[in-house]
Formats: sequence, structure tokens, C-alpha cells
Amino acid sequence: MLRIASLCVGLCVSGLSFVTSASETCDDFTNTTFRKLHSKESINLCEFKDKPLLIVNTASNCGFTSQFKGLEALYKEYKDQGLVVIGFPSDDFLQEENDEADTAKVCFMNYGVTFPMMATSEVRGSNANAVFKYLNEQTSSPNWNFYKYLVSKDRKEIQRFNSRTKPDSEELRSAIEKLLK
Repeated sequence: MLRIASLCVGLCVSGLSFVTSASETCDDFTNTTFRKLHSKESINLCEFKDKPLLIVNTASNCGFTSQFKGLEALYKEYKDQGLVVIGFPSDDFLQEENDEADTAKVCFMNYGVTFPMMATSEVRGSNANAVFKYLNEQTSSPNWNFYKYLVSKDRKEIQRFNSRTKPDSEELRSAIEKLLK
């Protein structure tokens, strides 16, 4: 009898979780699903509805790759206030690993990244992934790796920061803090 009760609790909780996920759909450019880096799991960015996003195109073999450390620090500092950092590895500038496992090693092992990293995709041109197509139309395409796009909770405001803007810069931190209010 206890096993049946436990099973029911597990199923009820699972059902509740499913209802919550289904109700988190959104009607903006984030309503798209991406496979996570070096994983079979996927994530729909609607999961981050009503949260500000810092979307970054990344590369493993770039002079700016060390920015992963600063991006992770930003994520840890502001995630409890709602900020979500999302990385999109891309080989558009020919500086990404050919093997996704190697990209994952750079992100997760070398830099300790815990924020969501998506599978490698294009971020420029006609083959850009859906998120970057939208960002590019609203602002402009990244000119290099580690361009940062800060998107407001309501998705109406997008600020673009170039590669030289470090994650710990006063300019970026100030813009994040303004969106978190």
C-alpha cells in the first residue's frame, strides 16, 4: 500500500511538473527549442519567460574565450535575481572545435560553466539559428565571438555589447542591474 501511495505521489508531482512546463509557453522569439551542448537533452527558451537574458555567441579557440570565466561569475552573482546567461557556440569565425565533446570540455571543464550552453550553431547570415536571426534583425549580427545581447524580461529591449566589453565591465553590469529592478 505504501508503494502505491509513493507511486501516486511521484506521478502527481510529475503531472504537476508537466502542467507547469506546458503553461510556460511564450509568444516571442524565445519560443524555440535547442539541443544542449554535448547532450541529447533539449531546452525551450520559454523556460526563461519573464527573466532577463544575456545571450552570447561563444568560441573555444578565440582570444576572448577567457570571458567564459567572467560570464560564469555574472551568472552566479545574478542568477538568484533572475538573470539567465545562455551560450551559443558557433564556428562562424572559424574558432570553434570541430568535435562538440571538445567544445563541452572547454566550457564545462576548463572554465566551469554552469549556465546553459546550446549545441553549436550558426549565429550570422541566412543559416543563423532562430534566436540570432531575431537578435540580428533587431540590432545587428555579431562581428566576432563573444558578442553579448542583453534582453529585457518583456523581450522589448535588446542591448548589444561587442567582444571587447568584458563581462565584469561597469557598462554591462550597470545594464544588467537596471533590468533586474
